[in-house]
Amino acid sequence: MTKQQIIDTFDPSKPGLADATVFGLPFSAEQSEIIVIPVPWEVTVSYGAGASEGPDAILEASFQVDLNHQEFPELWKLGIFMDDAPSHWATNSEKYKSLAQPIIEAQENGEDISTFPALQNDLDKINKICRELHTEVKERTQYWMNKGKKVVLLGGDHSTPLGYYEALASQHESFGILHLDAHMDLRIAYEQFTYSHASIMYNALKLPQISKIVQVGIRDFCEEEVGVVKSENGRVLVHTDTDLKKQLFEGNTWQHLCDNIINSLPKKVCVSFDIDGMDALYCPNTGTPVPGGFTYEMATYLFSRLAETNKEIIGFDLVEVAPGENGDWDGNVGARMLFHMCGMLAKSQKMNVGEKINFLK
Repeated sequence: MTKQQIIDTFDPSKPGLADATVFGLPFSAEQSEIIVIPVPWEVTVSYGAGASEGPDAILEASFQVDLNHQEFPELWKLGIFMDDAPSHWATNSEKYKSLAQPIIEAQENGEDISTFPALQNDLDKINKICRELHTEVKERTQYWMNKGKKVVLLGGDHSTPLGYYEALASQHESFGILHLDAHMDLRIAYEQFTYSHASIMYNALKLPQISKIVQVGIRDFCEEEVGVVKSENGRVLVHTDTDLKKQLFEGNTWQHLCDNIINSLPKKVCVSFDIDGMDALYCPNTGTPVPGGFTYEMATYLFSRLAETNKEIIGFDLVEVAPGENGDWDGNVGARMLFHMCGMLAKSQKMNVGEKINFLK
């Protein structure tokens, strides 16, 4: 059937199709305008684990998401398709994660890795395989972009989008990153892993096409990271959770704060959302939770407001969703956030997402 025939016959009010793609949608990759690239990877995690299982948890939970989104009621008609991750990504993640743990433990014990040839050899292997992953992610992103698709990335830990940013940089001369997170992620080769999840924004700064990084919700950082912020001379703008909450407590509105954040962004924007930017109520099993953070509604309001401006959202990544042993809450939150962010991207790209449903008239 043609895409229009599928739209005409598909009933979005019924349960999602179990044998379909993400959100139970019936479209093929060719018929879908948004492609989600899942990256099940968490080699350098240094605290909690599980981010590599995030894409599967979100996919499973997505079938429970009602498609009649209040802000983007016709988003589903555009088609959202989850790509198949190469099987060796998950295999390599598990293999090299096991090699990373003794390296992390040795450093926690104050050991110099360079004096242990076997550990140094494993460290070199890990840095190499992480770089290979980023190259493959870049190539996969470019493959879909060249087919005219809007491409988004679903992690995995926060190291996974580097190749995605490189793909965006191959198509856009200049863009900024709106970075929602509990952490700055500006550590330099954290625990000697060049491509650590804690170093993603430091590595992103090496791309000259990234003109600015605006961080929101930050509440955990080290002296080294503050030094990176200062050395970039305004290229990194930080809104800590403490500063944002202080302004809210003293009478500012979230609308006003969001407008200030958005106004500081360049014309083209990629959104990077580490789920631990939110209060741990929404992501209890994420790898590095920190007290504080914003609500689900605060995040979606910021995204919706951004989509309504003259800024152009060119892509996004959603990372660090980790399912727990009991229940599927993290996947549920992640799936709904993914759907909203797809709506944000589509609206910014002037794709037809329908008129907002207003019950207050």
